[in-house]
Amino acid sequence: MKYLITSALPYANGKLHIGHVAGAYLPADIFVRFLKLNQADVVYICGTDEHGTPISIQADAEGVEPQVIVERYHKLIEDAFKGIDIDFDNFSGTSRPPHYTMSQEFFTALYENKHIHPKDTLQFYCEYDKRFLADRYVEGICPKCGAERARGDQCDACGQIYDTTTLKEPKCKICGNAPVIKATRHWFLHLDGFTDKMKAWIAQKDYWKENVRNFMLNLLEQGLIERSITRDIKWGIPVPLPEAQDKVLYVWFDAPIGYISSTVEWAQRIGQPDRWKDYWHDPETQLIHFIGKDNIIFHALIWPAMLMGQKQTYCLPHDIPANEFMNLEGQKISTSRNWAIWVDEFVQEFDGDYLRWYLATNAPESKDSDFSWKDFQQKVNGELNNVLGNLANRVFAFSQRFFAGKIKAGGNQRGGQSGAGRCLQAGQRD
Repeated sequence: MKYLITSALPYANGKLHIGHVAGAYLPADIFVRFLKLNQADVVYICGTDEHGTPISIQADAEGVEPQVIVERYHKLIEDAFKGIDIDFDNFSGTSRPPHYTMSQEFFTALYENKHIHPKDTLQFYCEYDKRFLADRYVEGICPKCGAERARGDQCDACGQIYDTTTLKEPKCKICGNAPVIKATRHWFLHLDGFTDKMKAWIAQKDYWKENVRNFMLNLLEQGLIERSITRDIKWGIPVPLPEAQDKVLYVWFDAPIGYISSTVEWAQRIGQPDRWKDYWHDPETQLIHFIGKDNIIFHALIWPAMLMGQKQTYCLPHDIPANEFMNLEGQKISTSRNWAIWVDEFVQEFDGDYLRWYLATNAPESKDSDFSWKDFQQKVNGELNNVLGNLANRVFAFSQRFFAGKIKAGGNQRGGQSGAGRCLQAGQRD
């Protein structure tokens, strides 16, 4: 059995905080470590998501090119992962040339297979800034639930997607003015063409977490719709059509392809450039996406449809264990309000294993959890240092007293070494 494990690609426009780690990265890292300890064939893939309007907005605000933002935060995020010992087999980025090539190939295959069609649409246009406003450049009131400060493409409060122009009381995020609506042409992925395949696929996923499966079943019951996959911005992967030279691919179209391009990069790095195909083109590969609940629709609907619509066979997600959110001292983590615990700052004061332990014992697996500094102190001092630390100390002292500090490796049912096998020095990591 081969495993491809991925964690959601963090946006390269901000630092890593504990909510990210608790939801998508630590659970995956623990699972990968378990698989590797059992000698499983597994590759753990990630990278930074380096396109989209959030990066463009920040670059505009700072007066720099988007690549400057990308390189800055890619380094900060990568270093933060190292600080808490999150160990990827490959950590890439979506603004690298191989990713551009693969994303355009994905678009072309879907287009040639008649899953993508152009359509003249109405879109918000800012007369002050003289530009069409991609969804993240607009915010307003959610047309579904009424939440304020909803994004142009999706509401974080209710998780629903909608047509951007249905947003109530819209405002341009650049200048704050109310935009007008103008016509523009975009290309759409017709998800309704995958309805039968989706229903058959989901029917086999009775082992999925309830929140993920129910979300998908609800979408299928409502009926799948077309989804715009191009945008009117400059920063992104150019749409590979002569008539769309001023368009780029929507970030949520190209981002999951980053799982593949990062695997390609891994194969090249280990000197086996075609090795990635052994995983992605094998339908028996167990592809598992660790994400937060706000990313369910992209990983459980749009991404599988993109894979189904290719000319070559790709493995489909085997599982999508989407976690709930982690709050901080009873309040929702907010990067805009700086209400977060940033990983790079945490590891300057504490050992990264302290954070790993606390988040592992307080994981938001089935409901939102809360990070409390008082609880953190109690769990680290009481459970990790006192209970487990005392156990480790007793084991090492016992081995020194009775076995001269050497413990023989035990046998196992997987054909491991017997008791006559090699020994480990007490305290040595294997």
